[in-house]
Amino acid sequence: MNKPIIALLYDFDKTLCTQDMQNYAFIPSLGMKPAEFWQEANTFGWREHMDGILAYMYTMLRKSREKGLSITREQLVEMGRSIVLFPGVQEWFRRINEFGRTQGVEIEHYILSSGLREIIEGSGISHEFKEIYASEFYYDETGTPVWPKLDVNFTAKTQFVYRINKGVLDVANDRDLNASMPDDSKRVPFTNMIYVGDGLSDVPCMKMMRSYGGQAIAVYQPESRTAVEELLQKGRVDFIFPADYREGTGLDTTVKNIIRKMAVTDLLAEEHAGQMSQIGKGDLPYQASLFE
Repeated sequence: MNKPIIALLYDFDKTLCTQDMQNYAFIPSLGMKPAEFWQEANTFGWREHMDGILAYMYTMLRKSREKGLSITREQLVEMGRSIVLFPGVQEWFRRINEFGRTQGVEIEHYILSSGLREIIEGSGISHEFKEIYASEFYYDETGTPVWPKLDVNFTAKTQFVYRINKGVLDVANDRDLNASMPDDSKRVPFTNMIYVGDGLSDVPCMKMMRSYGGQAIAVYQPESRTAVEELLQKGRVDFIFPADYREGTGLDTTVKNIIRKMAVTDLLAEEHAGQMSQIGKGDLPYQASLFE
């Protein structure tokens, strides 16, 4: 029998890395400060009544043209190498995977990010994820971006939670995603999901976890603690922790405890199903009555 699957779903910016991924190398290549770029992108989006993610993607291309800079997929991947990850992130996946094996479950990791897939691919940890759902450009034969291929805004992230739930990971496959599927045949039950994010942009997914029996965790840096405390007070997350993924931290300990609990729940459900299948066959294990 296949092992139960537990899925960890992560935002990326300020969840696994310390700031917006464009801030490390792309924005400096324009000769701009991050605050200047984001102010311009956000103002453009508000003025044009435009989706904020599409607005920043367009602004990336427009500012590159204005500065006379070429921008290719290869260059964006290379820029990802400058990303600064939080303490312990590099070792986190191997350690959590190994812990899952000791509990009899398989751990899978997924990214759900409004940042750019191309930059994530250069981060040094992209190989740890079963799938990366992030905003992405379509490129012509020269590797030049010409159109948004995928726009992962805050509410669109929830689509990918359903894809992971059903095992329909191809974003081009809407037919199977929308097809009816019995709960017991879904690849990763919501109750076996843990979402890790950093703030308001993650609330739609966190609310899904809370509503459907999964777990939601918010991580924070010192300057953002007040905001995540508010999420906890309002019941939007189950736990909050500093963004420290090293062994023995509160985050590490709690995620392991959640995995342990999910593994036991799956085991009990399997035992229950096995007993139900034996009803009427006369070979249920004998249990002595307390009154014998």
